[in-house]
Amino acid sequence: MSGIPVSRRHLADAALAVVVGALVLTTTAGATLVDYALMVVGCVALGFHRAAPRAVLAVATVSGAAYVLHAEPGTLAALPVIGAVHTAARVGHRALAGAAAGAFLAAYIATGPGTQEVLEKSALLAGWFLCAVVTGLADRNWQAYLRQTEQRALEAERTREEAALRRAGEERLRIARELHDSLTHSISIVKLQAGVAVHLARKRGEEVPPALLAIQEASGEAMRELRATLEVLRTDEPSGTPALLVERARAAGLAAELAVTGDERPLPATVDRAVYRIVQEALTNAARHAGQAKVSVELAYGHEELTIRVDDDGNAAPDRPPVPGIGLTGMRERVTALGGTLHAGPRTEGGFSVRAQLPLGEAG
Repeated sequence: MSGIPVSRRHLADAALAVVVGALVLTTTAGATLVDYALMVVGCVALGFHRAAPRAVLAVATVSGAAYVLHAEPGTLAALPVIGAVHTAARVGHRALAGAAAGAFLAAYIATGPGTQEVLEKSALLAGWFLCAVVTGLADRNWQAYLRQTEQRALEAERTREEAALRRAGEERLRIARELHDSLTHSISIVKLQAGVAVHLARKRGEEVPPALLAIQEASGEAMRELRATLEVLRTDEPSGTPALLVERARAAGLAAELAVTGDERPLPATVDRAVYRIVQEALTNAARHAGQAKVSVELAYGHEELTIRVDDDGNAAPDRPPVPGIGLTGMRERVTALGGTLHAGPRTEGGFSVRAQLPLGEAG
């Protein structure tokens, strides 16, 4: 079916119209077809009080006044008009609600002007209408109070989030300064001394020891990685792409390959950052622990999720599961924070596998 979906509010409004109609019918004695039609119109109109309160007020008042003038029923015949008056006052139409109540009371008094019974019932109805207006205004003020309270809560939450982000940014800058002041100086000295030693050895015509060349290359790579890390700490944004990470890994001697499947498209910033960190950490672990292994990196773009897979054929074995370190723990925290799943462990055929699935959502 392709009709309009029925909500709980619609059902509640329909139930209200049915209950009011049943109560009004209990006061009917010897009603004609016209009387029933007027009652049905007023009660059915009450079921649309949320969508068109002013129109409902007008229809209920006119049909109710016509009904009491024609049939002279009891006080319960005013229920549809009382409900419409309450709704109109609740949405801010106080003057219209008061005018409708006055018009209906005038019609009710006209059924027996000057008689004691009609005057008493009119006074009772006036009290009911006054309560309907007062409760409508009270409900309106209560709803406004709830909206203000919710707005203040949202504002407080936003303020807390901004404060947390600011503190996190300050902490990243502090860590970046500490790393720069300590590690950068030490690594620079190592690189400089290794370079001087290589230069002197070549100047004297001596063979440069492979260990010295390895120290020179490793210190240079460490400086580049440290600069990239410091840049990330200062900006919290990736300093490249997974393709660039694979390229760097190949340049460092790791046999790495990248495959991208599916409909490649721009990712949300948080997902893009997580993809970069996952690939970076997986390649770093492969370079450290997999030995002379082949590493395959695959990014599979699906309709609702992105799958990242980094496999190597290194030394890991299922009977010797590795102890998760800071890198794997941080990787899992990133994936979990985005509502994704992560599997990292040895493969049955040997080597290590990292598989992460990240939901893309509408932003993807």
